[in-house]
Amino acid sequence: MNLKELKKLVIVGLLGLVAFSSQAFILKDSVTVLQPAQKHAMEIGLTMDILNRYHYLKIDMNDSLSAVIFENFLASLDDNKAYFTKADIDYFTKYKYQLDDDLKARNVDVAFQIFRIFRERADARITYIQTLIDEGFDFTKEESIALDNENLAWATSDTEINERWRKIIKSQALSLKLSGKDDDGVKETLTKRYQRYQKGINQYNSDDVFQFFMNAVAETYDPHTNYFSPISSENFNINMNLSLEGIGARLTQSMDYTVINEVIAGGPAYKSKQLQKDDKIIGVAQGDEDYVDVIGWRLQDVVQLIRGPKGSTVRLQYLKRGEEALINEVILIREKINLEDESAKAEMIPISKGNRVYNLGVITIPNFYMNFEDARNGVPDYRSVSRDVEKLIKDLQSQNVDGIMIDLRYNGGGALPEAINLTGLFIDQGPVVQVKHSNNQIEVQKNSNGGVVYDGPLAVLVNRFSASASEIFSAAIQDYERGVIIGETTFGKGTVQQMAGFNRYYPNYPEKMGNLKFTLSKYYRVSGSSTQNIGVTPDIEFPSAFDAEEFGESSRPNALKWDQIPTSYYKPTHSISAQIIDNLRTLYNEDLKTDIDLKNLTEDIAKMKANQERNELSLNLDERQNEQNKNEEESDIQKKLSESAGKIYQEYSTSEEDQKKLREDPYLKEGLRLLAELIK
Repeated sequence: MNLKELKKLVIVGLLGLVAFSSQAFILKDSVTVLQPAQKHAMEIGLTMDILNRYHYLKIDMNDSLSAVIFENFLASLDDNKAYFTKADIDYFTKYKYQLDDDLKARNVDVAFQIFRIFRERADARITYIQTLIDEGFDFTKEESIALDNENLAWATSDTEINERWRKIIKSQALSLKLSGKDDDGVKETLTKRYQRYQKGINQYNSDDVFQFFMNAVAETYDPHTNYFSPISSENFNINMNLSLEGIGARLTQSMDYTVINEVIAGGPAYKSKQLQKDDKIIGVAQGDEDYVDVIGWRLQDVVQLIRGPKGSTVRLQYLKRGEEALINEVILIREKINLEDESAKAEMIPISKGNRVYNLGVITIPNFYMNFEDARNGVPDYRSVSRDVEKLIKDLQSQNVDGIMIDLRYNGGGALPEAINLTGLFIDQGPVVQVKHSNNQIEVQKNSNGGVVYDGPLAVLVNRFSASASEIFSAAIQDYERGVIIGETTFGKGTVQQMAGFNRYYPNYPEKMGNLKFTLSKYYRVSGSSTQNIGVTPDIEFPSAFDAEEFGESSRPNALKWDQIPTSYYKPTHSISAQIIDNLRTLYNEDLKTDIDLKNLTEDIAKMKANQERNELSLNLDERQNEQNKNEEESDIQKKLSESAGKIYQEYSTSEEDQKKLREDPYLKEGLRLLAELIK
């Protein structure tokens, strides 16, 4: 894995294209004045009733919460402060402490008024943008664009806001130029992009505005509580299923962007190890063809562009949350996803250490799956991850396995019962996880199966994107001192959500209504500590490109806080001691100094973090081109160094195929090296 090959530093300039920037080139006399629908009052009542009754966090709807809703709503419209001026904000401020009373009265008129003003401002800004596109830019000028808008003040005049837009559009133009487009191609792409924004604004209706506001309300509770309009629910449940035949990702629409809502275990996106939840797809290319800019496209159209014949190639350009100055590229081979692709798999990798060859079994678990329907119907051989892993372990044991590694990287979770059952394969009877409900009752969930399937040396490999059920299993293995946890600190999602469809409450209502996803419970380790926000810290922590402040649960200011409850009674196995951990850390620190791939990876991570911390980006073509060339040269050098290390891999594996796998996955290689040391 080479992060330089995964991260192409190309100036992006998409900083201002958030929220409703797709609403452009509209004649003011053709704009439909949007008003709340009758059903919206009913949905407000249901939303507030469900949140008050069942949400884990009990919050009073008061002026303080109204202020948070106010800020959330403005951020959803103009997060980069590219449309509203300070005068607009001063005018809106009179509503800042009124929204709680409006919600109690089931009134959203203020939200619709703010949106109408926003649409007028967007129209004015985007009209100016076309003038910029037509005039072109001087890329020899020495100037830069600010990347950190967190502390940016609202513009005090149209002149100031127009200057922000000039740099934004110039940044976009430079990005396209660096990707190989000539001046005419740059103008054509930008013009079409903003013409799509013109079309997009006409497609927004009252349900859309209501969704934007109700999400501002819901997300004051926590980031996993969301309101979905009827069309958003349909897109998630229907259109997104179609994408399973393409790249193996469920997609959603977020303003002007197509956003990855879920990466399907076993699919092309999952296997790439690059695409993650909340990544924004901005370009799609078929095979070796040029990229099609999809910012502002309807979700259905983007899905159709991504889908294609099984075995064909699709290339995606995407942005990661918090890294809008980095355009990433991934190449995927389309395939149809089925249950087999999502299931756990095992392989034996022989590792040489000293005068001995260790047979190490690697069991990769994409998610914690379970066929609930077959289980409910009493089908005796229903599929589940714990059942599949038990078979894989027995197969490895028949091959005289010396140690087993459970690979949970990129495993976002799944069925809670399966996290418990999987833990039961490695520990005897006892508690696995504690669940605290919204009524403050604590439920201790136990593994009740007597005996263990495997009692030998065990390691668990995790990364920042291991979440939920993955964290429950990893935490239990760590608390029971049953195995060593290796990798990156995990995501930190220790909460449980439930979906409520509003049409269930009004079965005879003729119109489609929305849905509310809300948090109702919280996970705790058997030791009493929550995994919420902090995740699971590995015993041996590898360098990570993803800091908790930028990626993971703790990066979201409204995430539920970490806390702890009393410990449950459990008996550690003492298979892992503090002395063993210290010895493994010593070996790992030595490997960091000598292993070429680990050194390259560490350097890549340091450079990527340095790029993330930059406050500005040059808008000079020569400077940007030189930086891009330097990055590509460094990537080539690292690749040659890695390829020249063939003798090193021969010391660890006898198979050329395994050597290639270890060379491409330094974390797996180091994890197996540590597992072999654990066996010693």
